Amino acid sequence: MWIRLVIIIAIIGLAEYYSFVVVRSATRNMAAVWRGSILAVYIALTLLSWLGLILFRQINWSAVPHLLRNWYIAFVLGFTVGKILVLLVMLIDDIRRLVTWLTTALAFRNTTSPDAVNGGIERSVFLKRAALVLGGLSLLGFTYGIRNRYNYRVRKIKLQLPGLPDSFKGLRMVQISDIHTGSFDNHSAVARGIQRVMDQKADIIFFTGDLVNNHADEVDAKYQEIYARLRAPLGVFSTLGNHDYGDYVHWPSAEEKKANLDRLKNTHAAMGWRLLMNEHVELERGGSKIALIGIENWSAKANFPKYGDMARAYHGLPEKNIPVKILLSHDPSHWHAQVLPEYKDVQLTLSGHTHGMQFGIDTRWYKWSPVQYMYHEWAGLYTEGAQHLYVNRGFGFLGYPGRLGILPEITVFELA
Repeated sequence: MWIRLVIIIAIIGLAEYYSFVVVRSATRNMAAVWRGSILAVYIALTLLSWLGLILFRQINWSAVPHLLRNWYIAFVLGFTVGKILVLLVMLIDDIRRLVTWLTTALAFRNTTSPDAVNGGIERSVFLKRAALVLGGLSLLGFTYGIRNRYNYRVRKIKLQLPGLPDSFKGLRMVQISDIHTGSFDNHSAVARGIQRVMDQKADIIFFTGDLVNNHADEVDAKYQEIYARLRAPLGVFSTLGNHDYGDYVHWPSAEEKKANLDRLKNTHAAMGWRLLMNEHVELERGGSKIALIGIENWSAKANFPKYGDMARAYHGLPEKNIPVKILLSHDPSHWHAQVLPEYKDVQLTLSGHTHGMQFGIDTRWYKWSPVQYMYHEWAGLYTEGAQHLYVNRGFGFLGYPGRLGILPEITVFELA
């Protein structure tokens, strides 16, 4: 515990030191008044960002105007990530210089400065400038990402499920996940997203958890009316995510926390969504059936709860001889931990939770996000044998009020 804390403090200290060195170096040739002013502004912005991070839980963010809150959080994230990039560049340069010095010292010979690059600028100066550019791009990137928070992307997936009855072939299923209503600041933009869902002409719609950040009343009357527009011939089915239980805020009593969850469950019902609570239902089409299983949040990660009960949800299914089973489970870590080893006849699991961390690289050829160091399955389709997992990148956002590289997602599946 203490060792980890010391390492974190050391990294923070180095990042701040190197970032100050880079800014100071960039202003070296400026007039004294400009140099002093820029350094003073930089120090003030650093203190402002740290103040927000230290007092994050004490600040009543709901009372802060959305525009100001969004820009501030984007600035702090961009500023922080930028300093980490500066740290990486500068630390690599210092390690290179140290190795060069040691090599020279051990060889007992004098050489010219290792920083000279073919008569051009010194290598260390070049790297300082590169670090400054990377830090600036980070700040600009996270600021730009605010524009993407309602930039919904429709992803279409064709899936072959062994044993799928002919009457279900061609079935169009739409999945959305992680709405996080309390983060929204634009009813009209959300309504456009919901309309894009409806434009897909789904036969069935799934929502895989985290309707709210913490409180049921985040879904005000207007949002409730917007979400209730979701309709499909076979219905709209939903599950709970880790945020839906109100575990991340203080409640005066256990009764009030339970009442909040009960209100949220009632909200699902009022919108016409069938909330699955550790249970399964049979979907019938053309005289054939497939099974839909929905469990409460179940995570293999220690920091997240295990409210789900797969055994209870699955109970009675083996005797029914239903050829295809689809599972709604919010946290993708459930797939490897329990579904794959214990429920091999669950052909498709639909999850969310990760948001793709709302930041990363997401192309046809390459995917990367910091969240992959916490979750092996974090975005898109994964297959092992005859079993599939799809991790939706989320409809909403949490914390960072934007999307940088990982856009909000509406997923359309066509079964074959």
